[in-house]
Amino acid sequence: MKQQLLTTLEAIENYTLGVAQLMTEDGYEFKPVEGVRSFRELIHHIAYGIYWWTENFIQEGSSAWQPPTLTPTKRETVHYLMQAFASLRKTMNAIEPTEQTLYGFYATVDHITHHRGQATVYLRCQGLTPPEYVF
Repeated sequence: MKQQLLTTLEAIENYTLGVAQLMTEDGYEFKPVEGVRSFRELIHHIAYGIYWWTENFIQEGSSAWQPPTLTPTKRETVHYLMQAFASLRKTMNAIEPTEQTLYGFYATVDHITHHRGQATVYLRCQGLTPPEYVF
């Protein structure tokens, strides 16, 4: 079971990083319409969400939603996302799956997938073809 979760996480991480890396530096400021997050805000939100969902639903902690200041460059935003995935992978390696940790893992993955789907639309709005989806 644990290996299956880690394999799933690897596929999610690879695809999400591919989406984040494909957008141009200028595109990180893109918003398809007013009132929505920029691409940078969206990727930063995914990264922070990984930390928050892991702490609150996998590790069963309790922390308020308090995202840090936005990372100022594409490189730093992608790095923040990579760190978030590394932290989640470390957590998943350290635990034995229970009903609660599985619920937390899939809640975290659902949050990533929801916002990554938005990010792929942003790529298309910028004339970029998202990476091929591999699961």
